[in-house]
Amino acid sequence: MRKITAVFILSWCFCFAADAQKDSVKHTNFLVLPVIAKSIETGWSAGAIGSLAFRSHPKDTTSRTSNMQVLALYSLKKQLVLAINGAQYSRHEKYILNEQVSFSSFPDKFWGLGKYTKDDAFESYKYKQFYIYLHLMRKLAPHFFIGGLFEFQELNDVEYLAGGLFDQQQVVGRNGYKIAGLGMSVTYDTRNHAFAPGKGGLVQFYFNHFDQYLGSDYNYTNIVFDLRKYITVGKKSVVALQAYSFGNTGREVPLRSLANLGGSNSMRGYYAGRFRNTNQMVFQGEYRFPLYGRFGAVAFGGYGDVGKNFSDYTLGDFKYSLGAGLRFALMKKEKLNLRLDYGIGQGNNSGLYFQLGEAF
Repeated sequence: MRKITAVFILSWCFCFAADAQKDSVKHTNFLVLPVIAKSIETGWSAGAIGSLAFRSHPKDTTSRTSNMQVLALYSLKKQLVLAINGAQYSRHEKYILNEQVSFSSFPDKFWGLGKYTKDDAFESYKYKQFYIYLHLMRKLAPHFFIGGLFEFQELNDVEYLAGGLFDQQQVVGRNGYKIAGLGMSVTYDTRNHAFAPGKGGLVQFYFNHFDQYLGSDYNYTNIVFDLRKYITVGKKSVVALQAYSFGNTGREVPLRSLANLGGSNSMRGYYAGRFRNTNQMVFQGEYRFPLYGRFGAVAFGGYGDVGKNFSDYTLGDFKYSLGAGLRFALMKKEKLNLRLDYGIGQGNNSGLYFQLGEAF
């Protein structure tokens, strides 16, 4: 059944991409794609994705292409996700804005906190979440940016098993909450494309502080390091590497701000949130290579874990992730790909992912 679904998806997208290619001489491309997919978190789902790629100044050929995606998805598990995200580049990339706005009504799974939780020991819960993330960067020197961040999250209508894992482990925010935070970033970015870089790299550090003076129910600080490198091999193949650290300081970090292992962009093969704790560290790599025409393929692997603090990390406990996937170029010039990945983790963890754009 998974193979049949993928064929329908790729057939529809080929029709839309063919129309978009005729318009490639213009500076704006817009795609609307119907979606039928299956993933670990949603099961069978249907909806639509709209993608807009454009240049703020047509004569500015040195800046990367701006983009924005709109997603509407509803699953047979009665999960609803509405989201807008993208990245806009001003002339000569003097300013860069990254944003994400989403609403989700989501039946989910919770295995408890920690890195030793068992695959079959989970509880179901539900929540509704409204989320805003804004990150504005200002160029100070070639490829070097400083930025400011704003993040807001409201979690309500949380339903969970009374006396179960949430209560036993006294998970912060299990009854709903609101958080708001401000932060700063430092970024060195030499990637040559926004969607699928073929060379260059990214070094980014940022922190976001959540506090009551901003209207937050909890006080804590989120700290992130993101290191990426892209190496062209031969004429068209690419090796992509990433080291990623996500951490929190503070005594009370709410549920949806905890580090979570798994998902479509990191440690594919694990349910998003299969392992949760205060901190997370992940290393992953991909080998991306062309097949024929618009089609390409990837092989990927990951290695990571969660921990209450950094001293809690033990290499012997790190989890692995392996997999492969197909790529279909929706916009060849802009390197916007549809990806279909299958990831395998330890134990009984595995899953299929259908996404727009690369994992990292």
